[in-house]
Amino acid sequence: METRGITQEDYGEIVSVIDRWWGGPTSALAHPLFFHELGDDALVVEDDGRIVGFLLGFVTAAGTGYIHLVGIDNGYRRRGVGRRLYESFTALARKRGAARMKAITTPGNQGSIEFHRALGYQIDLVPDYAGPGRDRYVFTRELAAV
Repeated sequence: METRGITQEDYGEIVSVIDRWWGGPTSALAHPLFFHELGDDALVVEDDGRIVGFLLGFVTAAGTGYIHLVGIDNGYRRRGVGRRLYESFTALARKRGAARMKAITTPGNQGSIEFHRALGYQIDLVPDYAGPGRDRYVFTRELAAV
């Protein structure tokens, strides 16, 4: 498997599989902005030339590496693809000056909660994070100075 930066050409392939990988309508979250404007920070993992995972993220001016959306092919789950994406993005974010990492998920996404816990993220349930009645788990991890 190989990890590389995302390209504009990857957009069509990713939006064609994301709803299946997530088990419901999610493609609207894979906005073309990530491919056109934020591609330097977004990543894919390929196996034999086929995308099996992706991470859409960016580094904020305040020094946070924000992970917006991750997708892993169902046949590649629990095979290290997510960890590979997170480790690669964290290294990239650190090079761009990030001092912390951040991601969010819905309260029902137990797999995401367990994954972030295993990676050492602090986990906080934030009421109304995404608007009234829309609580979210917020994952944060401070990066050690190098």
